[in-house]
Amino acid sequence: MAGAGQRKGKKDDNGIGTAIDFVLSNARLVLGVGGAAMLGIATLAVKRMYDRAISAPSSPTRLSQSGKRSWEEPNWLGSSSRLLTQDMKTSLSRSLQTLPTDPSAADTDFFRPTKPKPSAKRSQVELKKSRLRLSLQEKLFAYYRRKVAIPAEEQARAKQAAVDICAELRSFLRAKLPDMPLRDMYLSGSLYDDLQVVTADHIQLIVPLMLEQNLWSCIPGEDTIMNIPGFYLVRRENPEYFPRGSSYWDRCVVGGYLSPKTVADTFEKVVAGSINWPAIGTLLDYVIRPAAPPADLTLEVQYDPERHLYIDFLPSLTLGDIILVAKPHRLAQNDNLWRLSLRPAETARLRALDQCDSGCRCLCLKILKAVCKSNPALGHLTASQLTNVILHLCQEESDWSQDVLADRFLQTLKGLIRYLEAGVLPSALNPKVNLFSELTPEEVDELGYTLYSSLSEPEVLLQT
Repeated sequence: MAGAGQRKGKKDDNGIGTAIDFVLSNARLVLGVGGAAMLGIATLAVKRMYDRAISAPSSPTRLSQSGKRSWEEPNWLGSSSRLLTQDMKTSLSRSLQTLPTDPSAADTDFFRPTKPKPSAKRSQVELKKSRLRLSLQEKLFAYYRRKVAIPAEEQARAKQAAVDICAELRSFLRAKLPDMPLRDMYLSGSLYDDLQVVTADHIQLIVPLMLEQNLWSCIPGEDTIMNIPGFYLVRRENPEYFPRGSSYWDRCVVGGYLSPKTVADTFEKVVAGSINWPAIGTLLDYVIRPAAPPADLTLEVQYDPERHLYIDFLPSLTLGDIILVAKPHRLAQNDNLWRLSLRPAETARLRALDQCDSGCRCLCLKILKAVCKSNPALGHLTASQLTNVILHLCQEESDWSQDVLADRFLQTLKGLIRYLEAGVLPSALNPKVNLFSELTPEEVDELGYTLYSSLSEPEVLLQT
């Protein structure tokens, strides 16, 4: 009986061992490497406790040093030929060898797919970005052809209309106001720089004033109580030696300074009130009329049944190497300030950079101008601001080939957002000038929000 009981116990022991072997051998498939190792350790401990419970002690009990009887408990982490079969040893050894060394890896859910290697993952991300850039590149060129570019015939017609109006105005002023000291008028603006977008609808007629160099001086805006870089006061000098009336433009002096608003009002009386534009329009086969307020000193010319051209009369003056224009500050309290003219120099630098390497700077600028013109939320951004962001980017990036248009377009958007967050966009030609100084905080927030929202999907800007 004793032998039978001993055989039965041995059989049961072998059955449990076989079951444990089966679980351990398949645990790695179910639980993964880390889970299988932990299960193996726990199972061995349970099995040993079970063996100790059903088997008679192999040695008589002994008293501990305190005199109490206790079972001998060998270290369960040690090797035991009775507890660990060869298959179990092999399985556990393999599990421990393949156990991840990173502690955080043991907590990973085994249902999660295997992560790719960092290098492979990085290459996949770069490939995806490359495809997105290629897609954006194609869309930018398509947008330029569809929306931005102006047909050469339309540009030629608009320029000819502007030349005709300029000639008529020059003849009228020489005949009616021969004593008004003016230099030759000339046309300027993006239409003449091949930077106008969407439609040929506006141009500037520069009217240079001739000032006596010894009677007038420029005071930078940052040196005045208003502290506005980029603007100037034009002060009347030497009144004690050259009294009022010594200069033709003394009639436009307000508080000792030449007022751009008064100068503009003088020309407005001539342009809007003294010239018979309907008669001149009939002679030239145009429809000409002064533009409705608040567009001061602007003529609207309809040179085609469906095409209109707006001509802005812009008085200017030159003192030394400083060129100023009578384009008022947005704040009414600063209407005595003349604006520093930086646009011609900015445009010349941008075009010169493109001519050196056949770059895409002007192309990028024209696309951005069309986006701003078509999107009311971006209407407060000016061509000068966009030009300066690109000029700043030119100092960081040397490659402006046609192949990187998408990259440079995105970089310009990010640069705009960065400058809007700071509230400062320094002029590339005169760093003291903040080109965002005339924007209100609300306008800055709206511009920043619109641009930031478009970063995830810049194609949205091309759908307007």
